[in-house]
Amino acid sequence: MKIAVVGVGYVGLVSGVCLAEVGHEVICVDLDAAKIEQLNQNNVPIYEPGLSAMVATNRAAGNLHFTTNLAQALLGADAAFIAVGTPSREGDGHADLSYVYAAAQNIAEHASGPLVIINKSTVPVGTGDKVQEIAETSRPDMDFHIVSNPEFLREGAAIKDFMEPDRIVIGVESDQAKSIMAEIYAPFEQKGFPTLYVNRRTSELTKYAANSFLALKLAYINEVAELCEVVGADIKGVSKGIGLDPRIGEKFLNAGPGYGGSCFPKDTLALVRTAQDHDRPLRLIEMIVSINEYRKRAMSRKIAQMCEDEVNGKTIAILGLTFKPNTDDMREAPAISIIQGLQDMGANIRAYDPKGMDNAKHHLSNITYCDSALSCVENTDALVIVTEWDEFRDLPFAELKKKMRKPVLVDLRNLYDGKTPKAHGFDYQCVGRPLETVINDV
Repeated sequence: MKIAVVGVGYVGLVSGVCLAEVGHEVICVDLDAAKIEQLNQNNVPIYEPGLSAMVATNRAAGNLHFTTNLAQALLGADAAFIAVGTPSREGDGHADLSYVYAAAQNIAEHASGPLVIINKSTVPVGTGDKVQEIAETSRPDMDFHIVSNPEFLREGAAIKDFMEPDRIVIGVESDQAKSIMAEIYAPFEQKGFPTLYVNRRTSELTKYAANSFLALKLAYINEVAELCEVVGADIKGVSKGIGLDPRIGEKFLNAGPGYGGSCFPKDTLALVRTAQDHDRPLRLIEMIVSINEYRKRAMSRKIAQMCEDEVNGKTIAILGLTFKPNTDDMREAPAISIIQGLQDMGANIRAYDPKGMDNAKHHLSNITYCDSALSCVENTDALVIVTEWDEFRDLPFAELKKKMRKPVLVDLRNLYDGKTPKAHGFDYQCVGRPLETVINDV
């Protein structure tokens, strides 16, 4: 099939490349000419493992194209995906749908024939109805079918998530739309990956409900971690003990400095606002949003405690800036709140991240960026692990100690059992694990 993808951000690029990989002819469209120029030279503007190679392979095979010309992309197309951003609207937290509506308008105006318009962006319930209205008002002579097809991609594992999905959710309102969607996803259904056809509003709500539930698990385990620290329990054991229950599951039960990223913060807030607008407030989700914001800021105070409650004038080394490993995404990263909190207390910050430092410069200022973990700790008073990159799991503590003014390690991701840093003379603290538990790990 010929498919247009409008919006070449994270979701649009990964989706377009993967659809080309399974044999569709895909044309990705974006207003950003510089980005399109990059992609036409096989230079991928985001970091996602395996994506660059797939772009080059599919461009060489003739399955994948990039352009700023929407009319060209839609010429003879069977379907058009909307994959533009839906950030939180400034002021009230609602999803900003202006990009979605603009994309729908432009697609309708440039459509060359009957078209299935598929919303891949994360949008509140009822957005598909508005997209239908926009398309039909713009081109009453044209036959449009609007579909909701939310993405469930994890940054750092997006290609695997698309190519081997745990489910494909499709919201349709017509047999014609269902037929087109079945053809698009036939390569996946043939491999046995489950496809769920529902109505459009159900599909739209499913995305928000899924992300909010995962955020709930993270907020919950972080709350339990706080209790563990004062009652002498070990959050790792608690997480494993409850996660082995198949009704709960082991994923998203790792205590840490709070969740961030492009999805959970904005999606939980958007769901809260949607529920409030319909006079059905989701008190649990409202509390999750509050807990997480408090959690991120509280981590700076935890670090200060390890520095004898005085960080003014001290230098802190931060390892990991992105909200998770294997991405360069800094959106709502816990590191932002942590670093700003430390700076508010007068600390100087040195930082290192394998992929995120260029993006971090757009969110943080007055930081010394370093090219390695070793250079980062030079003449510092404490070392803090914020993001669990693999290279931070085997740090050379003997060398680190020689470079630091004070051997203090705050492990906000529980990467270590405590024995190794303590053996090298480090004062060590992690999350949800009393010191005696950490040192005498069983």
